[in-house]
Amino acid sequence: MLVPLQTVMMGVRVRVEGVVQGVGFRPFVHGLATQLGLAGQVGNDAHGVFVELEGGRDQIGEFLVRLECDAPPLASIERVTVTSTPRVTRAGGRFRIVESDPSGTSRTLVSPDIATCADCLAELADPADRRYRYPFVNCVNCGPRLTIVRAVPYDRPLTTMAGFEMCGDCRAEYHDPADRRFHAQPICCPACGPTLSLMGAAGDPLTGAADVLRAGGVLAVKGIGGYHLAVLASDESAAAELRRRKRRADKPFAVMVADLDEAGRLCEVDTVAAALLTDRARPIVLLPRRPEAAVAGAVAPGERCLGLMLPYTPLHHLLLAAVSAPIVLTSGNGSDEPIAYDDHDALDRLGGIADAFLTHDRPIHLRADDSVVRPFRGQGMILRRSRGHAPRPFTLPYEASRHILGCGAELKSTFCLGKGRHAFVSPHIGDLENYETLRSYAEGIEHFAALFGVRPEVVAYDPHPEYLSTKHALDLPDVELTAVQHHHAHIASCLADNGEHGRVIGVAFDGLGYGLDGTLWGGEFLLADLVSFERAGHLAPVPMPGGSLAIRQPWRMAAAYLDGDGEALDVARRHERWWASVTSMMPGAVLTSSAGRLFDAVAALLGVRDTITYEGQAAIELERLADPAERGAYPAGVSDDLVVAGADLVRAAAADLVARVEPAVISARFHNGVSEVIVRCCRALRDATGLATVALSGGVFQNMLLLRRTVERLGGAGFRVLTHTGVPANDGGISLGQVAVAAGRDRLSAYGDQP
Repeated sequence: MLVPLQTVMMGVRVRVEGVVQGVGFRPFVHGLATQLGLAGQVGNDAHGVFVELEGGRDQIGEFLVRLECDAPPLASIERVTVTSTPRVTRAGGRFRIVESDPSGTSRTLVSPDIATCADCLAELADPADRRYRYPFVNCVNCGPRLTIVRAVPYDRPLTTMAGFEMCGDCRAEYHDPADRRFHAQPICCPACGPTLSLMGAAGDPLTGAADVLRAGGVLAVKGIGGYHLAVLASDESAAAELRRRKRRADKPFAVMVADLDEAGRLCEVDTVAAALLTDRARPIVLLPRRPEAAVAGAVAPGERCLGLMLPYTPLHHLLLAAVSAPIVLTSGNGSDEPIAYDDHDALDRLGGIADAFLTHDRPIHLRADDSVVRPFRGQGMILRRSRGHAPRPFTLPYEASRHILGCGAELKSTFCLGKGRHAFVSPHIGDLENYETLRSYAEGIEHFAALFGVRPEVVAYDPHPEYLSTKHALDLPDVELTAVQHHHAHIASCLADNGEHGRVIGVAFDGLGYGLDGTLWGGEFLLADLVSFERAGHLAPVPMPGGSLAIRQPWRMAAAYLDGDGEALDVARRHERWWASVTSMMPGAVLTSSAGRLFDAVAALLGVRDTITYEGQAAIELERLADPAERGAYPAGVSDDLVVAGADLVRAAAADLVARVEPAVISARFHNGVSEVIVRCCRALRDATGLATVALSGGVFQNMLLLRRTVERLGGAGFRVLTHTGVPANDGGISLGQVAVAAGRDRLSAYGDQP
């Protein structure tokens, strides 16, 4: 007798790869299989999720369709592999979640930390709920992930929650397929989970912490990825004191607000900004500041924008409610240090800064600073990629045939691990200029390598001989080293960010990078792909009198670009004591084609900034000065071999300054002139090569006025323009570019043709 088609029985084994651990995937599979009457089991292993099924052919077919279509919101499925098998389960007609298998080389992906979901917030605010006002409420849809994971598979014993034994109620929820905490690894409650404490002040932790802030004190707050330092955002003296203690003279602080309504009272919040603020990553979002915003001047001195973020942990929500006002929330560190995340280290390093500590006993395994984005052309443009985004992988344009480590650069450092089609970029680490940051960098590489099963065979590095990341690469044993020139890595990162691999016109404008000729590059026009590049044009090199001192003192670059002239200008009079000696040292000074130093020169010329306290400060303030309505542009000469006379722009600005043109107009004309000369050079390269795609990268293209004007002009000239969205245009994206180039070179070696 024939069995009807719908009752034909079969067995399959299903392998699911991607971000499928720590996102409620096993409970989802359990519920789906149970609903369809399928028997079998599901579990985690080092590769992702495995599913073994028995049941009717139609039911299994529906299961496979819905597995991808109805997956949990935090899941990201990359591949589903199905293998037929005559019998796969001994479950006795039931479907169950089985113990994880930790054996084998890791191929699974790890979820970023996710902001508290609406369901958990409702419990937090419900007096009848057993987790009412509990600062660590979470479920399968939210909470800590990357920062608590010690190893994979993602199970409680392999996280920093291992030391918290579940109570009976939590255990019941954990094992209940109908509960949203079914197999939620960080599950906890007041009876069994982490506890909050306040050090350095009296009273209930939250009430006491709010009292510290209202009294004008500095509060250290332990979050998901490390400690923050907080003061009331409206308190001028508290914000100024925080600056003094933190040794952070000018760089803006971020502000946390309770909700979108409060954000709208401080900044202009349109639909794009609202979407970025409420994104599950909960980044800091740079937005135009309202003139009447009740924020102390010391929070973001002179800035037209504020960096706002919404609460992303239950603790933040409770603290904001207790204070009933916006708070500054800045990284818990001193100047040029990595964010503190270990409790003992935080007490040691922040003890001289904070008046009190709002802390808890859930360990943080991996530090992760806040991500920073800003709106651009209807979406977010990442300025710093960290919590909420890392370690979600990028897809490499070409598969890495060997495991790759990209060591990154020096400033805004990240590293990247390449394996197959995945590129795992680390959270933002900081500037590799001291032992603490270098140790954080090395520990991060070791942890990521273990987490994602990467044993680097190829190490890509920046050729700058003094970068600590370069020295780290050169010290690694038993690896193949491949140098990737700094600006080539910038353009490669833009290509990888956009999923591209073909040859493009690359415009790499930044502070500096070590050039093939031993000078410092930074205003580059390249013909580049993911294997090689050709330097097709650049800003004319000028001396950097005093070397790195010229970076910290932009007036020296004004002297260099004026070539010793300009004694009648204010910039020369302000530095009359040193002007002659600085100009006399230029013949022996290192040369640079840096666009960043060109911006510095004009900033000093206009009296915007003669010395800086953080990287890029002069250029940032020059952009802020510019009149956006001004459309005039200074001309710059371009030679037949595409060498751009940046000095023409500086001298035109000086002439307007002598003619008493408003500095805001001069700044705008300078920006427009840079934009126009970029388009002019790209046109020349298109005529010579036929290439019509331009990739813009480097920290200078985080200048929104320049970026907007350049994208508009290039688009109007018929170019296809690639910009960054997922990885920063600054040196935070260098490591991704290095890995993409190393993978491309491996492919060239294997196949013998240009990618």
